[in-house]
Amino acid sequence: MTAEYPVVRLRPKADARAIRHGFPWVYADELVMDRRTQGIVPGTIAILEDDAHRPMGVVTINPKSKIIARMLDRDEGAVINRDWIAARLTRALALRERLFDAPFYRLVHAEADGLPGVIIDRFGDAAVIQPNAAWSEAMIADLAGALADVTGVKAIVKNGTGRARGLEGLAEETGLLTGALDAPVEVPMNGAIYLADLLGGQKTGLFYDQRPNHAFAARLAKGARVLDIFSHVGGFGLAALAAGAESALAVDGSAAALGLAAGGAKAMGVADRFATRKGDAFATMEALAAEGAGFDLVICDPPAFAPAKPALEAGLRAYERVARLAAPLVAPGGYLVLCSCSHAADLTQFRNASARGIGRGGRRGQLLHTGFAGPDHPQLPQLAETAYLKALFFRLDG
Repeated sequence: MTAEYPVVRLRPKADARAIRHGFPWVYADELVMDRRTQGIVPGTIAILEDDAHRPMGVVTINPKSKIIARMLDRDEGAVINRDWIAARLTRALALRERLFDAPFYRLVHAEADGLPGVIIDRFGDAAVIQPNAAWSEAMIADLAGALADVTGVKAIVKNGTGRARGLEGLAEETGLLTGALDAPVEVPMNGAIYLADLLGGQKTGLFYDQRPNHAFAARLAKGARVLDIFSHVGGFGLAALAAGAESALAVDGSAAALGLAAGGAKAMGVADRFATRKGDAFATMEALAAEGAGFDLVICDPPAFAPAKPALEAGLRAYERVARLAAPLVAPGGYLVLCSCSHAADLTQFRNASARGIGRGGRRGQLLHTGFAGPDHPQLPQLAETAYLKALFFRLDG
């Protein structure tokens, strides 16, 4: 079976070789933009040709996006349908089942798993789809159906929020596609229990990408007093308590997130060692310093201060400020963990900003470890420079 897809063509100056070698995107200035191409409905499937009319594969087109074409399949005869999606999901599932003992992980990480712009997080018998590209929005029913067929999940949520959808010209929309969810989902991870609100929480409800960094921080936490700044649902703090921390204080601006964190602590049986403090992170760190508070392990995992290049300078200043305020809260010989999920700030820039902040906070220390997202967040080699998550682990002097 073949499909009759429209044809789009690269301009002569486009880098066809990079696309042939695996680069997954075509930018708007690389495609011939005649009246027919300009009129293509966002999310349309098409055949991509080079400037010599040689087929290069099947792509999805969105004339409203700077990334005008995303490679779906390098076989120009491929038919993009529910069966095609199921084959990609089956491959992604095989990797996760090899990596993890329980069905709690990122199942699909966009281009690297062959489903451009699609994020799927699995929570046991439930899953959340983020259709961040126009084609996946148009084929959401096929995505959900294939997901249920391949994994057997009973409840599927569509989370249509976030900056990526805005760049694709997509509206924000979140709701239940199949099944029922009447309470947050319990998620076991690194010995802790987290409560994930799949319908009302941030992103998909839980940040699986920090799993290996939670685990490394937990190795530093036995017997420690822990401060978890920007804690969300208690990611670092609950992992530390599971590893034997003396206490953990979670700070976040969201009462709902802190409520879920407290629920996780209760489910783990460590509520007596867990406390929360609602407030602005910067103001709270200043207040803790004024109170003379000290902690053996301090973790700061803020939102993306530099999601895109225009925000880079301001974002780096914010990361420096985080480090400056956090460093004095670390007891002599204690540990400081600083995280960034900003695409625009590369590792060197983030590390330099963090070091400046630690110095301005009157401290010095060793960089022990640099962490990244876990293996359920694979990358295409051609997009490795876009790796967003960085975690720096410092041991501070006296």
